[in-house]
Amino acid sequence: MSPSSVPASTTGSNHFQSDLNLSLCGLGVEYPPFLVGPEALETLANRFYPPSTAIKKVLSINRFTGIETRAAIGDVDHPIVNQPNAPSIKALNDLFRVEGVRLSVNACKKALQEWGGSVDDITHIVSTTCTNSANPGFDHYVVKELGIRKSVEKILLHGIGCSGGMAAMRAAAHIALGSSYQQKPARVLVLACEISSVLVRSELDSINEEQQTRVGVCLFSDCASAAILSNGVGEDESSGPIYELLGWKHQIIDDTENDLGFDVDPLGIFMRTVVLRGVILISNAGWKVVLTQRVPAVAAAAVSPCFQDLVQSVPELHDKSSPPIAADFDWALHPGGSLIITGVEQAMNLTPEHLRASYEIYMKYGNSSSATIISVLNKLRESEGKENVVACAFGPGIALEMMILRRRRTDPTSSNGSESDGINKNINGAGPAVQEHITNGNGVPHLNGTSIATNGAASANGDSEPSLSAAAASNGTSAANGETRSTPDLPVEELD
Repeated sequence: MSPSSVPASTTGSNHFQSDLNLSLCGLGVEYPPFLVGPEALETLANRFYPPSTAIKKVLSINRFTGIETRAAIGDVDHPIVNQPNAPSIKALNDLFRVEGVRLSVNACKKALQEWGGSVDDITHIVSTTCTNSANPGFDHYVVKELGIRKSVEKILLHGIGCSGGMAAMRAAAHIALGSSYQQKPARVLVLACEISSVLVRSELDSINEEQQTRVGVCLFSDCASAAILSNGVGEDESSGPIYELLGWKHQIIDDTENDLGFDVDPLGIFMRTVVLRGVILISNAGWKVVLTQRVPAVAAAAVSPCFQDLVQSVPELHDKSSPPIAADFDWALHPGGSLIITGVEQAMNLTPEHLRASYEIYMKYGNSSSATIISVLNKLRESEGKENVVACAFGPGIALEMMILRRRRTDPTSSNGSESDGINKNINGAGPAVQEHITNGNGVPHLNGTSIATNGAASANGDSEPSLSAAAASNGTSAANGETRSTPDLPVEELD
């Protein structure tokens, strides 16, 4: 790739050359063994907290998210969520060091296996998480377990929440372009890992003590995902790329810093006394979700102008008489909540078919924050579809990440995710959730946009009553997808 192929910035916008020669050539997704349904949160709430208006509201929302099951590292009886107190920061970090690293290593091995290269060929690693903040970061331990050379350059991104997976791919793309300029090979391992389920008690503490309707506890789940991004220099083209990167865009939505976040509790991380059912407990504040009612509308409104700008910056999309419209693409949208998905669907004049992978991942696994977008891309390539794909995610800021990719290889038999039983099995089976989802003519799951409270249906920091209409409650299971192991579970609560 010549230096002239590196995208240049003009008037503040990226204008991409037609041959970046960047591709995703291996994907790996690792969900933990347990799938928990909405009843898990209700069990914990009833087990440890007195009845209250706020608890009742949150549990009602929990039955109407459109999520059938969420991936978690343990079941409802795991010890870490069944102590008198919410787990300490140290306990959460110790658990992430084991379970987060384990999930991450497995996801990376899947991506490496599909790519077909050696760990010795990895040149850079870009990782992200918002559910661990230890130093050294979790990526340090993943590198050690994978046997990657100590000289490989690592970057760990933090503070970007649900947009982290796409931000990591964007950073990896810029690194790869820099290597291309120097005519050096770049094989960048991109990694995202989140363990949110074990934060459930901290969130329930806040709901109980402050009597606020906090919906993050109803949405989030656990996952690790990985991708290999290549600049093609010195590469054997035998396997071919899965997706080719055509262009990307990062944008901050004005005046939204307080709408979406994952912050240290307002009372700090110091120990504080909590009176619960007449017993004095010491509670560690921990991280708390910030999520307001404005998020779905603000996010959906920002997608169209960002899409238009990005399409204009990618010359390969202008080989026809008229520029493409949103419906000309498949969409890999981060499923932040059902109102996010349906809001973008309506704003961009899409159909459920365009967003089929986002719906399927959301319904079966929930929102796994930064790790979700690679899972959606992995799911999307399992079926035939449109040649070009828009990937999109939102994170704190509010930050909007968008990328346009071109399909190069479809592999319906891919086993790089842990979705062995498939979403359609859940939809077409006998579960009660079947009656609560609409399905279009192609068998694509669709959540009734008028019926589901999501990560924007109620304020995470206020006590406004969400709108709960039609049904999307789900029956959950705690069946294992892979090797069983004892670890925590429960719904989740994270960030965007």
